[in-house]
Amino acid sequence: MAPLPVSGHTSHRCSALLDHLARRMRMRAENVLTPLGLRPRHLLALTVLNTQGSSTQQALARTLEMDSTNVVGLLNDLEADHLIERRRSPEDRRRHVVVLTELGGIKLVQAEAALAAVEDDVLVALDPEQREQLYRLLLQASAGSVDLAACAEDRPTC
Repeated sequence: MAPLPVSGHTSHRCSALLDHLARRMRMRAENVLTPLGLRPRHLLALTVLNTQGSSTQQALARTLEMDSTNVVGLLNDLEADHLIERRRSPEDRRRHVVVLTELGGIKLVQAEAALAAVEDDVLVALDPEQREQLYRLLLQASAGSVDLAACAEDRPTC
């Protein structure tokens, strides 16, 4: 059994602060996405399609780390709002290729602007240099769970 932490230990623990900051960011993000008719998972799918281009449903499910059944529901939502289109793959007519529509691209730009304002609000106490440092530290801390090549290219999927 591991020993209990010693009272008065000088090492700072970040998990509670990160959780608090993430909750503040998430709540505000959901508040600005709702009027746009988007949820965070919609935004993620649109961002992936914008960054990586068209994708098969199966590849999108892998990228989003979602069950294929859940991806179908997600795509149904986006397609109903004309933000994506599913087209038959020219290579394999049994597969669908998912494509971001022009309206989907416009909605994504609106969402990104709204989220930039949220980030400015939540991180108001940090100057631009500190925000960049925070980003790099979070990127470094996430190294085990994120595709760092995508992040190194400043792609928004990281």
